[in-house]
Amino acid sequence: MTTEYNTTAGVPAAGKSEDILVVNNLKKYFPIKGGIFGRQVGTVKAVDDVSFRIKRGTTMGLVGESGCGKSTVGRTILRLNDKTAGEVLFDGVDIFALSREKLRRMRPKLQIIFQDPYSSLSPRLPIREIIGEGVREHGIVPNAELDDYLSDIMKKCGLQEFHKDRYPHEFSGGQRQRICIARALAMNPEFILCDEPVSALDVSIQAQIINLLNDLQNQFGLTYLFISHDLSVVEHISDTVGVMYLGSLVEYAETTKIFDKPLHPYTQALFSAIPVPDPNYKMNRIVLEGSIPSPANPPSGCKFHTRCQNCMEVCKYVSPEWIEVENGHFCACHLHNNAEQNAAAQETMEKAKADGKK
Repeated sequence: MTTEYNTTAGVPAAGKSEDILVVNNLKKYFPIKGGIFGRQVGTVKAVDDVSFRIKRGTTMGLVGESGCGKSTVGRTILRLNDKTAGEVLFDGVDIFALSREKLRRMRPKLQIIFQDPYSSLSPRLPIREIIGEGVREHGIVPNAELDDYLSDIMKKCGLQEFHKDRYPHEFSGGQRQRICIARALAMNPEFILCDEPVSALDVSIQAQIINLLNDLQNQFGLTYLFISHDLSVVEHISDTVGVMYLGSLVEYAETTKIFDKPLHPYTQALFSAIPVPDPNYKMNRIVLEGSIPSPANPPSGCKFHTRCQNCMEVCKYVSPEWIEVENGHFCACHLHNNAEQNAAAQETMEKAKADGKK
């Protein structure tokens, strides 16, 4: 059986935008409730004004410390979480403006590969049901062709046809993640959210899964948002990289640009921790002081100023603008302001100080 896919990687179809996904000023806040009556007493700003775009057929890596909001960004993009503000455009369509029925019809195009292959597969279902359930529900292929279709998908993901009647507990971690990839691929998607898909696997198996994802992208023109805290993996698989800190995006650029010349002090500290396989290489490690502030009570001004070695007075009062420092290289840091932006920031700081004295 021949499975039909879009096999022209990175080339938009007629009438389609080059950017498959555009995220504008996305916010996701979670309420903190307390007291006898469970009233809201605060807010966790898990995602705070995040904007980026992903070109069709490419991979964007999203990195940052644990708890910075990476996974929440991904789940909100897929509308697994409701947004607080902002917009998410997929193929030019606002996902949060869709009715329930229209969203259901769009679902096959947007798939997810979860972090833990052990808990993301139902132990009660055989593999044919796990991979084929969504295919049958959305009518991806006629029922008469379903068995051949599943065999084809499994083969492309490195699984054998006789695996269909086995259960998840009979597979290794790497094989289970291949099953998760096959489940996503079977829906004939255009975009796949990879939420730390290799962090629970051995290093040797990680390489196999990363190579499989690359092969499938080249073959079917898939677009990935690859969430990870492993910078070496992100550098290998990504075309562009976004760096998050405490719910906000602090830097975004092409992979080569951001790894060769990181602009934000947090990015510089993060990248200085990447191990180099050379015993004679002396690492210029940047050690951050203190711990990450609470997203329920973030610092005023720049969120990173409490840990930044380059902190200036203005950083404590004024949140930096998201600016394009170089062509395609965006950063939110007062160190890269131009004269006009510096003047505006100074004025805002003086006003904040005056208000604080009143």
